Amino acid sequence: MNKMRTAIFVPFILIFLAACGGEESERMGAVSPADLILTNGKIFVADEAFSLVDTLVVTDGLIVATGDSSLAEQFDAEETVDLGGKLVIPGFNDSHTHIRGRPQRYIELSEVTSIEEIQQLITAKIEEIGEGEWITGYGWSEDELDEGRRPLRVDLDAVAPNNPVILTRAGGHSAVTNSLALQLAEITLDTQQPEGGVIEVGEDGQLNGVIRERQSIVGRLVPDSTYEEIIASLEVNLNALLAKGITSITDASKTVDDYEMFEDLYQNNALALPRSALQFQWYDPDAINALNARVGEGNDFLKPGPIKVFADGGFTGPAAYTLEPYVNQGEYRGYLNMPEGELVAHLNEIHDAGYQMGIHAIGDAAIVLVVNTLADALERNPLEDHRHYLNHFSMRPPELTMELMAEHAIHITQQPNFTYTLEGRYAENLDGWRLQHNNPLRGPMDHGITVAISSDILPIGPLVGIYAAVTRKGMTGTVYGADEAISMEEAIRAYTALGAYLNFEEYKKGTLEVGKFADMVLLSEDLLSIDPERIMEVDVEKTWIGGSLVYDRDSP
Repeated sequence: MNKMRTAIFVPFILIFLAACGGEESERMGAVSPADLILTNGKIFVADEAFSLVDTLVVTDGLIVATGDSSLAEQFDAEETVDLGGKLVIPGFNDSHTHIRGRPQRYIELSEVTSIEEIQQLITAKIEEIGEGEWITGYGWSEDELDEGRRPLRVDLDAVAPNNPVILTRAGGHSAVTNSLALQLAEITLDTQQPEGGVIEVGEDGQLNGVIRERQSIVGRLVPDSTYEEIIASLEVNLNALLAKGITSITDASKTVDDYEMFEDLYQNNALALPRSALQFQWYDPDAINALNARVGEGNDFLKPGPIKVFADGGFTGPAAYTLEPYVNQGEYRGYLNMPEGELVAHLNEIHDAGYQMGIHAIGDAAIVLVVNTLADALERNPLEDHRHYLNHFSMRPPELTMELMAEHAIHITQQPNFTYTLEGRYAENLDGWRLQHNNPLRGPMDHGITVAISSDILPIGPLVGIYAAVTRKGMTGTVYGADEAISMEEAIRAYTALGAYLNFEEYKKGTLEVGKFADMVLLSEDLLSIDPERIMEVDVEKTWIGGSLVYDRDSP
C-alpha cells in the first residue's frame, strides 16, 4: 500500500535524445527512428492549456514529440496512422471503479430492461448449474426496468423456489433476495434491524426481500468461488475496459489477497489489461504494511492505491448521511457506516500511519464530518502532499466545508454519471436546492478543489459521465443545476489527467505531453465540437497503451 509521497518528474533520457536527434536531423536532413506516428488529426493533449496538436510521435512506449504535421517528416516510424481529422484524447483514467472476477453462479444485470428479463436469466442459470445452487447477480436498477419498480422476493420466488438467490442493485448499496435465501439466513419479521442497514417490510406486512446496506447478512452464506474461475473472469472483465477507452483504473475496496491475485494475473495474462491501482480497506494494517514493504510503489501496470474508508451509505438505499431529512421520510437522515467517534478515530489512525485516503462520503452530513476530521488531522499532524480525497461527494455541502477542502488540499473523485443513472433516486429522496446541486462539479472547482471524474460502474462507460458533466441531464432529459456544468475540455481533463494526479502519477500519464506514456484513445467523432446530445453515441475506435494497440473496433 503506497504511503503519501511527493510526485517527482523523472528524467526521460530517451526524450532528451529524441529531441536532440530531431534538432540534428533538421540540420542534417536526416530523420529519427520512431515506433508510431499519429498524424492529420485533432489531438487533445489535456494539459492545463487545453492544447491541440496535429501530430504525435511514440518511441518505446513514450511520447517523444508533438506538433504540427511537418513533425511526421522528421521521423521514420514503423507505423504511421492517418487520423483523418478525428479526435485523439488521453486514455480514460477511471479513478474510482470496481472490477471483479465472477463465479459461474453469477448473472450480469447491468443491461437488463425488465423484471421479466431478470426472471429469464435466473431460469437459464438454474438450467446451467442445477437446482439447490446459489445464484448471485449485480447491476439491476429500477430506473432501467420497464415495470418502473424494484424486483422483489415474490418475483424471484416465481422462478427460483429451490435455489437461494441474491441480486445486488447497481451501486452495491442494496440487494433483493428470495424466500429460500432469507430462510437459510434465518431472517424473519422478528429479526432485529442491522446497524446501519434496513431489512425492508412491504405494504402487506411481509418481508419484500430487499435489504439495504447490510445485504451481507445473506451474502455471507454464498459459497466461495474457485480461484481459477475468478481469475479467468477477472482477466476478461479488465480487458473489456479497453473497448471503452479506459487505460487506467483505481479499483476500490480490495484486500491484500485480491492484490496477490492481480499480481498473478498481470504476470501471466494472455489478454491486454489496463494499468491498475488497488485501494484497500483498513481491515488488516499489518498485512497492508507488509505488502507495502514488499512491492513499494508497484510497477507501471499494478500498484497499491490509497486506503478506502466508508463514511456513510448511498442513495440507492437510501442510506447517505444527510444534514436535513429525506423527502417524506420523517426525520430519517441516513446512516454513518460506523459510530461517529469510531469513524473519527479510524480516519486519524490511517492519517497518522502516513497513508493517503480515498473516503466514501455521499451525504452532505458525512462530507462535513469527514472534511472537519481531515482538516483537524492535517493541522495537528501536517503531511506534505497528502492527496486525501473524497469518493463521490454526491451532495454539495456548505460553503465553509468547501473552503476547508481548498485550504487543506482535500480533493474529490466525482461521478457525474450518477446525475443521469440515479436521477430517480435523487428525485425521490431530495428536493429543492440540494436536488439541483447533486454531484456538484462547477461549485467545488470554482472553490479551487481538484475534482477528478470516475464511474463507480454506474455505468462504467466514461461517455455517460462526460455527457452528464457537460449537460447536467438525467435520464428523463431534466436538467439539474445547470450552474454545476463544466466544459467538455474540463470534463475530459478530469477523466484523464486529474485521475492520474490523485494517484501521484501525473508526471507519467494522464496527458499526451512529451515524456509520458502513450496511453491514447481514438474516437469516432469530435467531442470538442459535437452536439452534446450525441455524446453517448460516440464510439471508441482504437485504444493504445504505451503506444501498443490494445483495442481496435474493426478487429475481432
